[in-house]
Amino acid sequence: MAWANRGTAHRPVVMGTRGMVSSAHPLASLAGLRMLMQGGHAVDAAVATAAALDVCEPYMSGLGGAGYLLLYTAADRRLRALDYVPPAPRAATPAAFADPAAKERGPRASLLPGAPAGWLTALETYGRLDRAAVFAPAIEYAEGGVPFTLKNAAFFAGAVERLTPEARAVFLPNGAPPTPGTILRQPQLAATYRALAASGREAFYRGPLAERLVGFLRERGGLLTAEEFAAYEPEWQETVGTTYRGHEIRTLRPPCSGFQYLETLNILAGFDLAAAGQNSAATIHLMAEAMKLAVADRIAYAALPAPPLAGLLSPEYAAGRRAEIDLARARPSGGERYGEAAVAGAVAPGRPGDATRECTTHFDVVDAEGNAVSVTQSLGSAFGSGVLAGDTGIVLNNLLYWYDLDPASPNAIAPGKKIEMCMSPAAVFRDGRLFTVIGTPGSFGILETTPQMLSNVLDHGYSIQAAIEAPRFRTYAGTTLDVEGRVPAAVRAELARLGHDVRVLDDWSPVVGGGQGIMIEPESGALLGGADPRRDGYAHGW
Repeated sequence: MAWANRGTAHRPVVMGTRGMVSSAHPLASLAGLRMLMQGGHAVDAAVATAAALDVCEPYMSGLGGAGYLLLYTAADRRLRALDYVPPAPRAATPAAFADPAAKERGPRASLLPGAPAGWLTALETYGRLDRAAVFAPAIEYAEGGVPFTLKNAAFFAGAVERLTPEARAVFLPNGAPPTPGTILRQPQLAATYRALAASGREAFYRGPLAERLVGFLRERGGLLTAEEFAAYEPEWQETVGTTYRGHEIRTLRPPCSGFQYLETLNILAGFDLAAAGQNSAATIHLMAEAMKLAVADRIAYAALPAPPLAGLLSPEYAAGRRAEIDLARARPSGGERYGEAAVAGAVAPGRPGDATRECTTHFDVVDAEGNAVSVTQSLGSAFGSGVLAGDTGIVLNNLLYWYDLDPASPNAIAPGKKIEMCMSPAAVFRDGRLFTVIGTPGSFGILETTPQMLSNVLDHGYSIQAAIEAPRFRTYAGTTLDVEGRVPAAVRAELARLGHDVRVLDDWSPVVGGGQGIMIEPESGALLGGADPRRDGYAHGW
């Protein structure tokens, strides 16, 4: 039986049989589709998409950032994960951030850029096209220029004050935030991509580019060294998962925070959300309360050297956590980060034992053979650290901001320590076959938006586009609950009666993410693409 494809959508589900790309910008999705039409593997398309996003939405992700990649290979039905989020610099001690602002902005705020290593490692392992072909769209866009969209202009306007003078010269050539339709050219970034096409990882981590990057950082008091650049390698790893409504859902292992939404789904498995109704007050209440419990566990356990995953994701543990939900009253949350708020009666982490501001982007690719890639990557905040690295065109991340300075935090900053990271792409399997790849940006909201999109599909039978478009919500410290304005007033009133402090967002708010996803129709194998209008999301199929 074909998938029901229920739910209301303002855009069509994009369909194809030979390839599909869904990303946060139409030109980036087109770059990926060009690789598929040239006979490329899903990995070729994913890297072309990633590089194009660097040009088209330079405040979200790029060469100066980091991320996670899920790769499904159809021939052996294997799912692997590539972690290209580097550890903290060896000089990253609490004393190095006597001024906490240096952890958010400026040359000290950066993890080593992991994106080039991640992209090129994936290409070296699975790619079919040469680097010149894969980076060609990004080079064309950077040299020829891309027009600012309405969403580009809005994000730029909100992030201008973060930029250093060198970055302003590139991104604000007329001294003011660009207006929609303005064409942005980045010739220095194009030159950097040409160097990568010619020499690969060696150029970035040990060659001339590395020398320029390290020299720039050294002059400005940065923490990263030439030795750290030369030694860096991304890490292939196995994934972690759970089962929900007969589907297997998998993501990366800690310190990726994805287990938070796996635990959320385990708790929700004991409730009939289909009968309660999509985005009814009862459903939103149950989901919000389950999320608060999983948030507390994520804060307590994600950054530990050996988090008790078997216990956290066991049915027995989920049943105990489920019993803590008050069906008639909202409980307060302690917030998204360690020590964020001291709230009386806030949900606390459980004891699983050993039982069995952000700016991020997400995109998905499926090729004609059924190989699939799902990627979430980031600069940390809008334009990351605000620093443009010399004449390279590279915007450096501020991912050190996501560490804590409090030594009592499991996520406390320390030399060489891996960070707890909320980026967490998902792959869903049905009867042992890949069914959906999906994900979203949104800081810690990623871990609440993802289960909402998945529930829309798996509980309510929504199409991939309707699942992404449906109104969303997000929890914060205390009983604060942000909901999009499309949630009916009667539902919001009932949530308030249940004790939620309801704040109404815009009808289509990037606060609750910008999801992209691809579904593989179970009966026909057709590729169904969905993209989020909260950003410039666009799916292209072939």
